[in-house]
Amino acid sequence: MRTRITTAAIATGLLLATLTACGSSDDDAKPEASPSTLSQADRDAALKAAGLPPRPDDAAAAAYVKALDAIDTDIAHGKTDKAVSRGMDTCGLIKRFPSDETKQADQTNKRWSSPTHPEGHGLATAKKILTVTHKQLCPDF
Repeated sequence: MRTRITTAAIATGLLLATLTACGSSDDDAKPEASPSTLSQADRDAALKAAGLPPRPDDAAAAAYVKALDAIDTDIAHGKTDKAVSRGMDTCGLIKRFPSDETKQADQTNKRWSSPTHPEGHGLATAKKILTVTHKQLCPDF
């Protein structure tokens, strides 16, 4: 799992680097953009190329965490950014294995650990996380 996450992160980084490498050779050319200066549209395009949904806005992220908290407050354990990141990764899992619900649940259980649940929250909770994630973050997957 960590290999896939690392690979996806590297692929996204390379894509972002490729997007920013389009400079001119003029002496008065502007410096190349870094990932932090890319437009949201460029970031969303890079995420799409990596098989991930666009990052939700603050209101959607808050609604997502609220839905996770309705299952169990220890799932997000107060860390919105971490929960959204894990959710986007879960969307990638849904997209890569659309008809393998067993694999989705198993990987989700492993991915969604917390300090009080270092081995995950169990398959029943993982299936609920999958449902919420699919509905809230990537309904088109």
